[in-house]
Amino acid sequence: MKLKALGLAAATALAPLAALAEYPEKPVSFVVPWPPGDLADITTRIIADEFQATYDVASAVLNKPGGGGGPFPGAVYAAQQPADGYTVGALVNAIPAFGDKVGIAELNPNPFEPLGIYLTYPFVIAARGDLPFASIEELADYSQDNGVVLGHFGAKLLPTRAAFALAKTTDINFASHAAFDALDCNTLASGDADIITVTVQTILPCMDSITVLATFGDTRLPLAPDAPAVTEIVPDLNLSLWNGLFVHKDTPQEVRDRITEVAERAVNSERMQKIAAQTGALIEWSDRDATEARIESDKAALAVINELLQ
Repeated sequence: MKLKALGLAAATALAPLAALAEYPEKPVSFVVPWPPGDLADITTRIIADEFQATYDVASAVLNKPGGGGGPFPGAVYAAQQPADGYTVGALVNAIPAFGDKVGIAELNPNPFEPLGIYLTYPFVIAARGDLPFASIEELADYSQDNGVVLGHFGAKLLPTRAAFALAKTTDINFASHAAFDALDCNTLASGDADIITVTVQTILPCMDSITVLATFGDTRLPLAPDAPAVTEIVPDLNLSLWNGLFVHKDTPQEVRDRITEVAERAVNSERMQKIAAQTGALIEWSDRDATEARIESDKAALAVINELLQ
């Protein structure tokens, strides 16, 4: 009887390892907080394709739009799933930056830990090319005596808040601002806005007729190399918009490693790097340590922004 009991105990102890050895044995979902066709959606699908090719299990993107400034339905959904690696959040940095402070029970405390960053959006501040300024300093001077209208994707989005903070620290006076469902070359050409915060790939068709004044974050973009990064102008505003892969904090390390290995290979693939070249996006893999450091930097920048915008 004692031997039987010991055998049962050993089998029970080995059961989690046996289950882990089979991962993945069923479909894996990558939750994207943007609609189909968005840059995060496209790049995450490449990661999902690589995962499926590697493990021969179905792998797909699950789109749950609403991830930029809340209410974060994608993150909430991912938080409600088991910590088994079958639901991976392809989430924005707003989740670790302030997701636990917006009154959403599923995100407080933060249930996620990062695997790594794979995409930094090429957000820029762009202006109509016929306006008589070509820098943030010149825009500040011009805005004192001329009405300047800012167009953005929403006041809660991190790049928008960074733009407001930049305006405050550089004495830019926006006569008004408005959120748009879509921002592109037509927004500027029609005069609906004089300045827009937008991803550079959406304004590629009119790059010769607009002025890129600055890029968000701390890196200049290859498609707009003359535009300074916001941190070159105000170092404390080191904030950008990025997507990273996140899993529930209780997900086994072996599962995390398998997801990470596939994601890093996908990010470095020719297919992914072609998208980077075409869109100006920064597509590179930052490991967990680098991602956690980036999160802490984002939190510090957001604290400065929140203080400026009080």
